Amino acid sequence: MPWSEEQVLAAAPDASSVKAARRLAVPGPWSAAGSTDALLWGSCQGSGKKPYQVSIDLHGPAYRCSCPSRKFPCKHALALLLLWSAGAIGDGEVAGFAAEWADQRATRTQRTAAASAEPADPEARAARRAARLEKMDAGADDFARWLGDLARAGLAEALRRPVDWWEGAAARLVDAQLPGLAERVRDTGADVAHGLSAPELAERVGLWWTLTRAWRSRATLDEPLAADLAAAVGLPTPTAQVRDGERIAGTWTVAGAHRDERGRLAQQRTWLRADDGRWVMLLETAGPGQSLGVPQLAGARLDAEVALYPGHAPRRGLFTGEAVPAGRATAFVAGSTVDDALDAAAVALRAVPWRDRHPVVLDSAALTVDGGVCDPAGTALPLSDDTPHERLLALTGGRAEQLFGELDGGRLRVLSVVVDGAVTSL
Repeated sequence: MPWSEEQVLAAAPDASSVKAARRLAVPGPWSAAGSTDALLWGSCQGSGKKPYQVSIDLHGPAYRCSCPSRKFPCKHALALLLLWSAGAIGDGEVAGFAAEWADQRATRTQRTAAASAEPADPEARAARRAARLEKMDAGADDFARWLGDLARAGLAEALRRPVDWWEGAAARLVDAQLPGLAERVRDTGADVAHGLSAPELAERVGLWWTLTRAWRSRATLDEPLAADLAAAVGLPTPTAQVRDGERIAGTWTVAGAHRDERGRLAQQRTWLRADDGRWVMLLETAGPGQSLGVPQLAGARLDAEVALYPGHAPRRGLFTGEAVPAGRATAFVAGSTVDDALDAAAVALRAVPWRDRHPVVLDSAALTVDGGVCDPAGTALPLSDDTPHERLLALTGGRAEQLFGELDGGRLRVLSVVVDGAVTSL
């Protein structure tokens, strides 16, 4: 079944790619286009003599185009998807270039599956983990010394430092296999270049210090907090271990999804809510040359079993099998006021001091003239800079029956709204 236009646009890496794709989403430049249940392909004539060959694995999804673009998917792949979504591409015999690419992908998948099926050597695995933990310990100690030097020199001096200085610290953390800390330092360097304030920097430095001290004392932490700490510094929990752990089967409502582009990594968070009010967050990442999956549409109801990562609520999860569509929601499970949302976020932050964001559903929300949102009591929250304010205003007319978003740094990032009994993604 073809994707909807909304799903296609959600897969785009940025707005400029969408704009360029729409110009190409007409039959004129396309030839040898067709589709199967698993594959979509076509040739798009550009300015050169040879047309660009586009192949799309619809189940991955994965994209290949012979154009020089480094974006995934590129404008040609998006244009082909838009044509397919509109019903302009039918079934056909698979083009040679698409079949060759699909065969190569299948071969790589088989090799990966064969490698993962080989019995693991417990002693070798334990030795690798011990070596990594030793490297992480040394990296955490080095980072603590770096933080001490930063504090002695003063925040004003740190705010004058160039991006390269922050990147150097982040690179050392990556070498020490502490990518979670490295990402925080790298993001701060970029924010300093764009006017981060001294109080904001002080808060971040304090959080980094908390993480490094907690890491050195991790043996004294309870299991959920130790798991949250490992995730924060970048020590992953094996997927097999998650699948063998706690599971919840039921019907879930997709509340919303958000994509972050951070350096060379892309991240997609999808928030699910059970009918009992329980939250689960699905997390997907993609590196250079990789693409994120098509996000679930806000308001979709899914029958699925979810395996939960260890940690405090709201927890990360993953689907153990296929998520079966079960209709559309006309609203979210009962939301809250701003004060109640802040209280819930404070409880979560008290349990995990380094938690970055918290899911929030506000009932009867209204937009304010100063770029915020308020509840019927008049209590307001500022909106995040990356909330699409104009689209939010266009969808709601200034008022929404319900509004879902992420509370992040005291600001609300709106991801979806309920207006006239319909859930819509921003």
